[in-house]
Amino acid sequence: MQRPPALRHGSKMRVIAPSSPFDRERFDRGHALLSQRYVLELATSLFAREGYLAGNDAARLADLVQSLDDRETEAVVAARGGYGVTRLLPALDVGAIRRAGKWLVGFSDLTALHGLWARAGLCSIHGAMVCSLPEAKAAYQDAWFDLLEGLPPKPMTGLTRLCGGRAEGRLFGGNLTVLCALVGTPFQPPLTDSVLVLEDISERPYRIDRMLTTMIQAGCFAGVRAIVLGQFTDCGPGPDGTTVEHVLIERLSPLGIPIVANAPVGHIDDNLPLLFGAQASLDADRGSVHFEAP
Repeated sequence: MQRPPALRHGSKMRVIAPSSPFDRERFDRGHALLSQRYVLELATSLFAREGYLAGNDAARLADLVQSLDDRETEAVVAARGGYGVTRLLPALDVGAIRRAGKWLVGFSDLTALHGLWARAGLCSIHGAMVCSLPEAKAAYQDAWFDLLEGLPPKPMTGLTRLCGGRAEGRLFGGNLTVLCALVGTPFQPPLTDSVLVLEDISERPYRIDRMLTTMIQAGCFAGVRAIVLGQFTDCGPGPDGTTVEHVLIERLSPLGIPIVANAPVGHIDDNLPLLFGAQASLDADRGSVHFEAP
């Protein structure tokens, strides 16, 4: 895995909307925050809307390809997630991503693009997007900037032990729903030898069960070294009372690998940025994960 070149004050960052439309007021706050540090260029179709998509597939794809082709752009950052990236995957060239060597920043629906960056051998940042970064506390914003600007990733501590043990592997993962949607497609990301991060939002526990069961039966967890569970936001129990915590333990503990939970990662204001592609050392008994950047 290769870490893209570090950004500096005045670096050019291109903002794209490869998924869903976004709230303009929230975007403007994020734009103002990032403009204090970087030169922001907005994708041509950034403010387009077509139903639940931020413009048609051709326009969203063209914006992403243009971001890769522009030699001055050093980072590609999403305005928000939602849905839509998986529709673009067949038209994207992993070789072009590798040659461009740029940062990708985002989470949720951007999980599908993180998979392409991983196939290209490039690190990427699973973290807040333009519309959500202003909602984070200053320490989390600073961590976001630090990763882009070449500083080493800080460890995670105080995590909850679900299954004990130690393991090392390449940090990867993202949104469970998106990862499950990629199962059986040519774009299913390789998870072998990974420390796998999982998070989700607004899914009933039985749906989390169904997605994990699909991935287990498809062999997706074969070779995964350890699991870091982020936040499962608004995934409360249904009328039966079964909690998402129960489902996660019941479905994942038979894997026999170290598992920690309650990582500050996912659909929350203080969404800790993670350097996907970094070497992660997880100690479940101590509730910690340390990282070594490429």
